[in-house]
Amino acid sequence: MTREIKTIIHEFGSVSELKPEERALAHRAEKAAEKAYAPYSRFKVGASVLLKNGEIVDGNNQENAAYPSGICAERVAISYAAANFPDLPIQTIAIAALNKEELTREPVSPCGFCRQVMIETELKQDSPMRIILVGKGKVQVIESARQLLPLYFDGSIFSTG
Repeated sequence: MTREIKTIIHEFGSVSELKPEERALAHRAEKAAEKAYAPYSRFKVGASVLLKNGEIVDGNNQENAAYPSGICAERVAISYAAANFPDLPIQTIAIAALNKEELTREPVSPCGFCRQVMIETELKQDSPMRIILVGKGKVQVIESARQLLPLYFDGSIFSTG
């Protein structure tokens, strides 16, 4: 048996090609990145999530000298949303990264840890989370975290019966 896995990524030349709501979310993620605490890597990441009620929550990476004690921007934003708005699904997450205080040319995708957290969020809320990856020269839009991590781990192995 052969199984084919396909990932669909929509690419745009710039943020200006996005819908106004998505454009605003992308700009907000970039502003969130500016506030990141990244004294060691100098690589700042911001994430902004749009909740179903229209509320927007921001997060940014927080480094720590006792590596790997830091936390990624995506997990900060998703955890804040889950803690403060537990019944509101996340519709969209925008992610932007700054290298030396400048938006990266290419979009930066979430690490494996964040991808798994995004999958868990989708499973918990029983709906996909649109992902916008922002770069200076390109913007990528993915319809679900499952596109980023198709062979994800879920809790089904714990079920009995």
